[in-house]
Amino acid sequence: MKRIAVIGAGSWGTALSVMAARAGNKVSIWARNQSVARAINTNHLNGVYLPDTLLPDEVRATTNFAEALEGAELVILAAPSHATREILNTMATALPSQAIIVSATKGIEVETGKRISEVVTEVLGDAFATRFVCISGPSFAKEVACGHPTAIVAASADPGSNALVQSVLSSESLRLYTNDDLIGTELGGSVKNVMAIAAGIVAGLGFGSNSIAALITRGLAETTRLAVQAGARIETLMGLAGLGDLVLTCTGGLSRNRFIGHELGRGRQLNDIVAGLNEVAEGVKTTKAVRSLAARLSVEMPITDEVYRVLYEGRAPLEAASELMNRPLRGE
Repeated sequence: MKRIAVIGAGSWGTALSVMAARAGNKVSIWARNQSVARAINTNHLNGVYLPDTLLPDEVRATTNFAEALEGAELVILAAPSHATREILNTMATALPSQAIIVSATKGIEVETGKRISEVVTEVLGDAFATRFVCISGPSFAKEVACGHPTAIVAASADPGSNALVQSVLSSESLRLYTNDDLIGTELGGSVKNVMAIAAGIVAGLGFGSNSIAALITRGLAETTRLAVQAGARIETLMGLAGLGDLVLTCTGGLSRNRFIGHELGRGRQLNDIVAGLNEVAEGVKTTKAVRSLAARLSVEMPITDEVYRVLYEGRAPLEAASELMNRPLRGE
């Protein structure tokens, strides 16, 4: 049995808490919202973010970082990427010195363009950087919590930390593979959210399977170009953290990012769509970060550019689609 702290009580943080507890671990989940923490402790339910899942008795919630982190051997970051730096700064003094940091956050810091591993290194120092693990892959929180068979990736530069996370979190319904390509795993999990918005726009415009297939394929090409230029290995983007997550998020009905794109394609305004969500859709902010990173690395990403223009420059979705189809012809 391990003591695990999960930072963030959204749907993904709650699902990971459930899976960690089912695997025989004692779990403390930090929630920003006192009412969410109270409901978890009193009713074993997170009615706001994962209402249909009964949480095991081994999951306890708190709004106090020191209480959540006490004795934790694994600390799972499951908060939105834009809040990660602030959370790390706040919890740093309560963090057990030998804890392994596990990032379940699929995003890039907008202000700096840094991946979560880089933010952790800046805030917590090299000691934690060497014990950092990123988990990513095709995984809707609701399906994970329901016990649907799911396979994801744990990536780390430290084989020992990777193996520990793999053994602690794997169960009959959640299978973890490992690799040592942090860059590819983090970028694959982040850029796919941008592509999911694009796929949603395509569907919202009324286009069919041909269009979605083309979008996914060219989206994978964009993601791979960026990741490889940043130092990733191409095979990582062909696996669970790349292609697997991309296909799920671009086609699955539970994808918040795809939903935003779909509603944009139908003509709704971004602010109205986002206001109706009770959780963050990482792709909206990540689009800015990915576009900046691509410019810095001189990587061509036409789909990302058009998603950015729809989100932030008021371009009509149909105009964005036409722009992509009318680009100069070239070899694949």
